[in-house]
Amino acid sequence: MESGEQILQRAIATISQSDPLTKLLEQVKLGRMKPTDAGLRAITGSWLGTYQKVIESGGLTRQALRRIDPNPRLAVLIEYGVLTDEQQAVTGLRASFEQAIAAAME
Repeated sequence: MESGEQILQRAIATISQSDPLTKLLEQVKLGRMKPTDAGLRAITGSWLGTYQKVIESGGLTRQALRRIDPNPRLAVLIEYGVLTDEQQAVTGLRASFEQAIAAAME
């Protein structure tokens, strides 16, 4: 059986694989890519879906969930115009996170 730390590390690795902040947001900051670029939108959409699946998969403690809180990353993507607060994927991820926090054990 996996330990809580192993589950957390696997979750972080899964989320990080498609994280648009690590490389693509820099391109937006430098003006080399527009926030509305179709490729960036596709990668960001995939990342949001992956993030939501990881959160909904269960097995994470409340403390572990706080370590992978999507809200700071969403805030940066919203600030740069890649996402909006009203997008269904954003509201869905936030709702899943809140539900997971409420249901998780310490």
